[in-house]
Amino acid sequence: MKRLLPLDSKRALIWVGVLISIVSLAYAMRGLRLSEFLEVMRTANYIWILPGVAIYFFGVWARTWRWSYMLRPFKRVPLWRLFSIVCIGYAGNNIYPARAGEVIRSYVLKKTDDIAISSSLATVFVERVFDGLVMLLFVFLALPFTSAIPERYRDFVVLLSSLFGIALIFFIIVAARPEKARRIYDIVAVRLIPARFQPKLSDIVDRFILGFSCLRSGRGVLAIFLTSVVVWLAETMKYWFIMHAFDFEVSFLVLMLMNGIVNLFTTLPAAPGYIGTFDAPGIEILEVVGGVNRQVATAYTLVLHVALWLPITALGLWYFYRQRLHWSDFDRAGQAALSES
Repeated sequence: MKRLLPLDSKRALIWVGVLISIVSLAYAMRGLRLSEFLEVMRTANYIWILPGVAIYFFGVWARTWRWSYMLRPFKRVPLWRLFSIVCIGYAGNNIYPARAGEVIRSYVLKKTDDIAISSSLATVFVERVFDGLVMLLFVFLALPFTSAIPERYRDFVVLLSSLFGIALIFFIIVAARPEKARRIYDIVAVRLIPARFQPKLSDIVDRFILGFSCLRSGRGVLAIFLTSVVVWLAETMKYWFIMHAFDFEVSFLVLMLMNGIVNLFTTLPAAPGYIGTFDAPGIEILEVVGGVNRQVATAYTLVLHVALWLPITALGLWYFYRQRLHWSDFDRAGQAALSES
């Protein structure tokens, strides 16, 4: 079977992610006093996880509505069916490297509703850009009311601000002028792509451009942006609920800042589940900006990480097996994304 990436490339990507996770975890755990940490964990009131999970799944439902809105140019997919596919995507991202869940949910959507994988993947890219922009918005909204973020994070935030901004502008231009985008592709393809690959790749590019249809109106852009804000406010509310399980309190703005920073850092390669890349910046933001004791900040961040990871992964796996999918479908999804078979 052909693979989306050569086996050596896949292994290299996995090991790079594992290395980054190990370094991040080592940085996060520095100065940890184990006995104090365990005492914080023992005395936490874990009942607060329940409302946190509830509000989080409201955010997942909002994310589902956003995707259904973006897919309307192709087909109106029932929300209940799309919700299960979104959960499968979350599970794939959480347990498989390189955000494979994004491809697997487009693959499942192809099977259930016959929407081209390249078109639905285009909408996924748009989602990710809007998610990144909202994370940056949270960071910049919180900064005037909180202590400055650590110096080591500033260049990273500025870099991502530029990249997400450029990506959004590019997507909107392609959506507004698809014919011109297609002509530019044809000019490039003639010069750089072997002739035998051009017909198939041209079909994929056409479907991919069509996936940006949701950005052709200001109303569409606004709807996607506002829904993205709702999605991430719901997740920040989960941070707020779980905070009450521990003996500390910071403002909602600090939690918005933490949410923004940690989710920007999870764009880096890491071991499945964003191990380390979520925890290290989360702990440091709480300690440096929020003034939270390091043992408490570590306990809170680790519990929050598990509470974010476990429920959606469990539900996604349940839907995964209900769809009669298998682990080999991750490779099939990658191949299908190339061949649209």
